Amino acid sequence: QVQLVESGGGLVQAGGSLRLSCAASGIILRIDVMGWYRQAPGKQRELVATITRGGNSNYADSVRGRFTVSRDNAKNTVYLQMNSLKSEDTAVYYCNAGGVYTPGTIRDYWGQGTQVTVSS
Repeated sequence: QVQLVESGGGLVQAGGSLRLSCAASGIILRIDVMGWYRQAPGKQRELVATITRGGNSNYADSVRGRFTVSRDNAKNTVYLQMNSLKSEDTAVYYCNAGGVYTPGTIRDYWGQGTQVTVSS
């Protein structure tokens, strides 16, 4: 089956940078959309950034200009470069893959979540 494996989370000071990676493994034919969501304490999960297979990206207003999402289709991997981090960016970040084609299914998958903590 398909599994999303995240890496790169951790503790960083305000104003610093962090790069998240998420690799999808399994027998995967293609992935339409990959992206990142986050859930801060006491808040609902929100979309951070998405990117289509063709490279079209979308960002939440709160991160636009600071975060950059990219992907490597050959590796089924999505990245989130986070710059100028703020304390309000502190959240659990979840990788998402939408429209994952396998020999038997088309469905969405979620990563396990990785903690990003920005100290002020």
